[in-house]
Amino acid sequence: QVQLVESGGGLVQPGGSLRLSCAASGRTFSTYAMGWFRQAPGKEREFVGCISYSGGDVYYADSVKGRFTISRDNAKKAVYLQMNSLKPEDTAVYYCAWARVSFGSTSSRDYDYWGQGTQVTVSS
Repeated sequence: QVQLVESGGGLVQPGGSLRLSCAASGRTFSTYAMGWFRQAPGKEREFVGCISYSGGDVYYADSVKGRFTISRDNAKKAVYLQMNSLKPEDTAVYYCAWARVSFGSTSSRDYDYWGQGTQVTVSS
């Protein structure tokens, strides 16, 4: 059984930074791609980015490219989302997810396990 626990969310001013963490337990973490998604109130869940099992490949949504960075530490069974230059439109609940398919899927249907989410609010 896989469990994912996000942390690091909070309130930040526009232009600020936050680093989200996702701790995994259960199956062999190092052999699976991971993804980050977000969901704002009244909107559908949106792909943010994903990282390959080794961390050697990363893919981002256009809306966050150049501002967000995904990384992972397989020894710690953790994946991270560094968010810089935050904007009010980045406000959402952020989820990490465990991919069922190989690296690169932007569809939530291709992710089997999800964390509970962590709230990020960007406001002055």
